[in-house]
Amino acid sequence: MCEKCKGNYYITTPIYYPSSNLHIGHAYCTVATDTMARYKRLQGYNVKFLTGTDEHGQKIEDKAKEAGVTPQQFVDNIVLGEKGVIDLWKLMNISYDRFIRTTDDYHVAAIQRIFKKMYDNGDIYKGSYKGKYCTPCESFWTESQLVDGKCPDCGREVKDAEEEAYFFRLSKYADRIQDLLENTDFLEPRSRVNEMVNNFIKPGLEDLCVSRTSFTWGVPVDFDPGHVVYVWIDALFNYMTALGFENDKYDDLEAFWPADVHFVGKEIVRFHSIIWPAMLMSLGLPLPKKVYGHGWLNFNGEKMSKSRGNVVDPYLLSERFGVDALRFFLLRTFPFGSDGNFTNELLMGTINTDLANTLGNLVSRTVAMSQKYFGGNLGEGGESAPLDEEVKALAAEVIANYEKQMDKFQFSVALNEIFRLLDRANKYIDETTPWILAKTEETMPRLLTVMKNLCECIRISAILITPFMPESAEKILNMLNVPAEARGWNAQCYCADEKAVWNTTVGPVLFPRLDVEKELAALEELKAQAAKAKLPPLEIEPYSDEKVDFDTFCKSDLRAVKVIECKNVKKSDKLLQFTLDDGSGTPRQILSGIAKFYKPEELVGKTLVAITNLPPRKMMSRESNGMLLSAVHTEKGEEKLNLIMLNDAIPAGAKLC
Repeated sequence: MCEKCKGNYYITTPIYYPSSNLHIGHAYCTVATDTMARYKRLQGYNVKFLTGTDEHGQKIEDKAKEAGVTPQQFVDNIVLGEKGVIDLWKLMNISYDRFIRTTDDYHVAAIQRIFKKMYDNGDIYKGSYKGKYCTPCESFWTESQLVDGKCPDCGREVKDAEEEAYFFRLSKYADRIQDLLENTDFLEPRSRVNEMVNNFIKPGLEDLCVSRTSFTWGVPVDFDPGHVVYVWIDALFNYMTALGFENDKYDDLEAFWPADVHFVGKEIVRFHSIIWPAMLMSLGLPLPKKVYGHGWLNFNGEKMSKSRGNVVDPYLLSERFGVDALRFFLLRTFPFGSDGNFTNELLMGTINTDLANTLGNLVSRTVAMSQKYFGGNLGEGGESAPLDEEVKALAAEVIANYEKQMDKFQFSVALNEIFRLLDRANKYIDETTPWILAKTEETMPRLLTVMKNLCECIRISAILITPFMPESAEKILNMLNVPAEARGWNAQCYCADEKAVWNTTVGPVLFPRLDVEKELAALEELKAQAAKAKLPPLEIEPYSDEKVDFDTFCKSDLRAVKVIECKNVKKSDKLLQFTLDDGSGTPRQILSGIAKFYKPEELVGKTLVAITNLPPRKMMSRESNGMLLSAVHTEKGEEKLNLIMLNDAIPAGAKLC
């Protein structure tokens, strides 16, 4: 296969909502896309790999308000800030060719032109929307589509929405979309087709609400002020605007459209396989060749989610185990297309079994033996045996199967092929016993060929594993001193004959074996430290320099008291009136200025701490007999107060000492 370009190849990830808590699930699809892009480059394709961020919508506007910043400031911080989207892609060694932000000026202008074109051709019309809306998913739903009254995609609460809006005639394209899904390979895996047809098309595809007036953070409809374009029009057309569609920023559309494949998570397959092709049909544009909907990366059986508290920090894992090991694990362990259950134990087990034992051990043994027996220089000559042909045949079979599986996006199966060759090479060492061959001069030619075969198996495996673990593959090829011309896709032919020469170099241990129990404990400690570091800085009252002697302190009578009744004091915004059981048999009344921190009904039945021997004090014409103890601090400029509460098993009147 020649080095000349085999053609153009356009591959995309979905553009990501800029989350403030990025986790390994966010990286899963992009690592897969990067692996595919690297594979196609290796084969000689001119690849365009697009990723980016989806930065408009109500949920971003709401989160910006909560943070006290503008929406643009909010997304800029998360996309460009420390440990933001750009940083995560650098960490995971993502080799994207173009990065788009939907707030980019050229994209905004292009979306306005696209919206107007569909309006002018009659596929967008004005009406009013009344129904259910899921803000986190930016999705509209009918009552019948809800699951237990909640969003069928994310399971969160939906809210009633009613406003003037523009609609896209999605129903007009129902038959064409169904035919596309059922009678072509446009959408894969095939199980996704059944979901789309049975759940969305056959029940009746309704027209889609494509503008909003209840918020402003979006692409304005330039011919009707007050409307902003629905985020999924904004987001989906990024695949074309990033190539120059309806803008002068780029000029790649003719070369790269239609896209070869969109990789997307299964939760957004509906948008990519129904809404996206319908809008392209509306404009008479070519459809992408394929949409591939992969599964979720779960954690202990649940979808990774900040709200569930089960996110996995890619920075922490990469620092501990290495980026390549993490990339490898994601695509080795979980069939792409199905859900995968991430656990730290599984990650470490995969590193130990596949990377430390099989790959790393083979490389280190081979280099060590070549150094020991030949000083690292494997020159011309040798002596072949029938066993060598078996290994050579397997290598050719692995290369063919690998290519077949990669082209079907079956990354775990493709990696399994590589490990067939690695396992065979390890077995080949046991069969040929180099340590015995090295004992006599007569068997040294045979040993030379054995070492060449091992180096060749490693070289081929390193080339094939390059898209998955680019840095590790380069280290392996460097240890074998493989020249540049023998590192490409066209250099896979098996070359371990008498004319082949090798010059090995001892390198670092590629994948140290992990002590799983030790690493699990270290991860827990690191997570605890990271969580502590994220806590907001607290401002506390200065410590008093005035000393109180012990006898004076002991005069304070601290007692456990139980709240019988608590109510607001009329004409006071601060005071709560407590009726307390202090164990004496006579209810005690204490007034406390904590009304802005607690609702009265929250405190009934609680066990608190009171100083009971203070002299009575008049407050709002009411007598207060004592003081309740609380802790006060300032957080982000706001005063915080927490009453000191005791275990309810402590009886009323118990003295604190």
